Amino acid sequence: MTARIGVVTFPGSLDDRDTQRAIKLAGAEPVALWHKDKDLKQVDAVVLPGGFSYGDYLRAGAISRFSPVMETVIEQAKSGMPVLGICNGFQILTEAHLLPGAMLGNNHLHFICRDQKLRVENADTAWTTDYEAGQEIHIPLKNMDGRYVADEHTLDMLEAEGRVAFRYVDFNPNGSLRDIAGITNEAGNVVGLMPHPEHAVEPLVGTGRTDGLPFFTSILKKLVNA
Repeated sequence: MTARIGVVTFPGSLDDRDTQRAIKLAGAEPVALWHKDKDLKQVDAVVLPGGFSYGDYLRAGAISRFSPVMETVIEQAKSGMPVLGICNGFQILTEAHLLPGAMLGNNHLHFICRDQKLRVENADTAWTTDYEAGQEIHIPLKNMDGRYVADEHTLDMLEAEGRVAFRYVDFNPNGSLRDIAGITNEAGNVVGLMPHPEHAVEPLVGTGRTDGLPFFTSILKKLVNA
């Protein structure tokens, strides 16, 4: 049976179609989910894509966190369903308290768009097993509110428990504390990151790199072997 991975569309989502295509290229079935629906259509995993949901009014991800679909996503994530939050999706995961910390405006107060080098710090999550710990990859980054922050106790906890999933290398593009680009929850089924792996899955598109495809092949293998 083909694994089914849902992609939520919120008002203002920009990268839902790109994420669906990445899932299809990996060999899974993308399933479109609408923010007003609580029904996840029996998907095996969920991706919250990038964009500017609800125009980032109030605070990035703060309104989306209360969308009807998120009630079910939060419930299922706590029960072990794999969930990936990309950029705005990462912001939503922190607002929903599925991941600790918060996302603030970039320290230079400008939107940034670049090909960003990352180091894979945790290759044991549901979304990273096709990488190797310490591997350096290039993933496109585009954000205005990408600065990851948390109190020192939380940061120390993330470091001690190996829950920093990705770290910026050579250049910190937004002032994220300890160069954190992505984190995971304690169980490893929920991952959030600011860079966009769905934009690095085809050699003929964008930067020509496919460094983002392992996100989607990783989850496919986990679901198939579950």
